[in-house]
Amino acid sequence: MFKKNQTSLILSKQNTLMAGNSDIDGGISGNCFRYLIVRPEKGGVWDWMKYLLWGDLESGLRFLESSDRGSVAMGGGASGEEEANDRWIIIVSIVVRKLLGLCSKPMELTGYGVDFILNLISQNGSLLGLLSNTLNGEVIIPKRGTETFISTIGQLDERVELYKPGSVTERIVNLELDDRAIMDLCMMASKLAYENAQVVKNVVVHHWKARFFLLIYYQKENSTQVFMICDKPKDATLILISFRGTEPFNANDWSTDIDYSWYEIPKVGKLHMGFLEALGLENREDIRTFRYHLQTKIVKESDDIDKIDIRSLDMTAYHMVREKLRSLLEEHKNAKFIVTGHSLGGALAILFPIVLVIHEEKKLMEKLLGVYTFGQPRVGNRQLGKFMEAHFDHPVPKYFRVVYSNDLVPRLPYADKTFLYKHFGVCLYYNSCYIEQRMEEEPNKNFFDIEQLIPEHANAVWELIRGLAMGYTHGQDYKEGWFSILVRVLGLAMPGMSAHCPTNYINSVRLGKSM
Repeated sequence: MFKKNQTSLILSKQNTLMAGNSDIDGGISGNCFRYLIVRPEKGGVWDWMKYLLWGDLESGLRFLESSDRGSVAMGGGASGEEEANDRWIIIVSIVVRKLLGLCSKPMELTGYGVDFILNLISQNGSLLGLLSNTLNGEVIIPKRGTETFISTIGQLDERVELYKPGSVTERIVNLELDDRAIMDLCMMASKLAYENAQVVKNVVVHHWKARFFLLIYYQKENSTQVFMICDKPKDATLILISFRGTEPFNANDWSTDIDYSWYEIPKVGKLHMGFLEALGLENREDIRTFRYHLQTKIVKESDDIDKIDIRSLDMTAYHMVREKLRSLLEEHKNAKFIVTGHSLGGALAILFPIVLVIHEEKKLMEKLLGVYTFGQPRVGNRQLGKFMEAHFDHPVPKYFRVVYSNDLVPRLPYADKTFLYKHFGVCLYYNSCYIEQRMEEEPNKNFFDIEQLIPEHANAVWELIRGLAMGYTHGQDYKEGWFSILVRVLGLAMPGMSAHCPTNYINSVRLGKSM
């Protein structure tokens, strides 16, 4: 964490800068740091209704904070019907986030209960085993935080071994991004990021035979967990960074995924504000903190005040990972690094190198081998994608975004002419038969299309049948347990949620076939 007194002094010097009258030293320059913050906690139902039905700007300003009134007006050259649709999307997101806020504590307690019950059953062998141990007075009580206490995500898919047997070093001989072993390592690491430190260490060290580091960053009620591994203790060739994704019972994570707040950097593009906050970059309660973190240097108001390199003052999630990566690359001169994550973790995985570029970390970016994300939500607009093309597409593509079938999360936040959220990079799309297609963007890009309603539910029925048969058709390693089948049953009502499960992504990577 940065020192409060230093931060306050620096931020106080930026008050006039936020008006947009100075350039940023260090290559990314401009005078228009724009933003839109959606605040569900402000305004009331009547304000929402007036804004939704009549586009009342004054009502909108009660729960929408912006650098300019045009962003609140939802204009941008859109037609009246498009503006109404945009307002509808904003209001729906506010209502859902409001409900998530009200359900936050019950969801948290439910998560604790589900975790405990699942571990109680699994550690006692089965439901029958638990009954037997209860009768014999030998019940094993799970202890949270130990190497045997598995998360809900881990209970959905209990596989820990990599696609090919052996250590990470033995499996990765040539670091080629289209190698299935690399993709499998990234997906398994993305799933493992949901576990506690002891579970992660046990799997990485004893199953994968790799070197392990864990970093956890806390900010108020939120936390960002990320672990790093080297393929070998000395002269490593690969460093992998894995960010934890959306936790099933964490209302804040889900609220972040559907947040429409953004922050725009001149010549870079719009970035999703909630994901920037998850990296610690920084706090919408003081919008100046975003500019504070998203530039190389601060230009002071007066010529007699030296320019201050802000990066040495901070210890956010981003800075912790960056400095640990820097030290590992200095230790392992021949190593390159990969960043990965599932769901929210995927968003953080791609934002990490984006911010490295903004901070002009050229030496670190030269060591970037690639980014693999799985079920990742959108993180920015089309301009951001174009800005990053030079860093991710040449001489070969380095950013691969894996999407499974009807997964809801990659279709969020909503993409249209006003919000302009847009994926970039290579999309590796797998249908429910695990057939891989390379495309610019996944089909049914906004999910909630009435024409797709019947096909989505029919596909959920097929996925349930397939899940019941996988153990027979593909072997024991693909057999789905009772909890996974239960989630597929629930998915009959909401197909996009069950499709988001890591099981689908692991199977896609291991069984996928190109068209």
